[in-house]
Amino acid sequence: MAHLTWSQRPTGDGPVLIAAFEGWNDAGDAATRAVAHLAEHWNAEGFAEIDPEEFYDFTSTRPLVRLDDGLTRSIEWPGNRFSWARPADSGGVVLLRGMEPQLRWRTFCAQVIEVATALECRLVLTLGALLAEVAHSRPTPVFGNAYDPELIERLHLEPSHYEGPTGIVGVLHAECTAAGLDSASLWAAVPSYVPSAPSPKAALALVERATELMDATAPTMGLTLEAAAYEHEISELAAEDEATVDYVRHLEEQYDANAMAVQSADDIIEEVERFLRDQ
Repeated sequence: MAHLTWSQRPTGDGPVLIAAFEGWNDAGDAATRAVAHLAEHWNAEGFAEIDPEEFYDFTSTRPLVRLDDGLTRSIEWPGNRFSWARPADSGGVVLLRGMEPQLRWRTFCAQVIEVATALECRLVLTLGALLAEVAHSRPTPVFGNAYDPELIERLHLEPSHYEGPTGIVGVLHAECTAAGLDSASLWAAVPSYVPSAPSPKAALALVERATELMDATAPTMGLTLEAAAYEHEISELAAEDEATVDYVRHLEEQYDANAMAVQSADDIIEEVERFLRDQ
């Protein structure tokens, strides 16, 4: 059974595939928001999607009923859709925004690798976000890791030494390695004391780091304004609880004393490992 449906075949010169998945790897909706932002501002056009039938337990991830024009009833299924963009000074970008599947992960990853191979992508870059001990009022830490030593050196990333439970992102990277595809991952840290609030600030940090790796640009004014509003709103909410005020102040002092700046990679990697194990 074919799981991948193509509507067209874009062409480029060594594009980068950027992927983000809702769920386990997407604290504050930051990763999927970052991909959505890039798709919108790069005028990305859809060209392929993965059939959800074999990959989801629909009693857990339920489809949604929609009424179009208030009359026509339709079902919206969990989607994993590929779109294509060509930002200035790039060989093209493939954007995948989807939802972490419950079933047949290796088969699911094979669909992503099929697209990356068919379009001769030079890099598969995943975006993720995690809850960590960071202050909302300070810059969002973002770290990147990879497995290949040459890629780590070229892109100024960190080697991955993680052992323990993983999500679809970890499996996708393992399958990319087996297929001979270069891959890397970027993670943004979302304050653990606001776990349910969408974080445009973390999404902005991922957009900036991803475009930096690609030597590309994307407008960020909208996200910047949303990030400022997010920071202001969280500050107001935190001010209502004395314990939270003290905790945030402690995190700010840590950052201002350069503890995060000096040990950012090691500390945040430890947070990722703890977060994944706790999940």
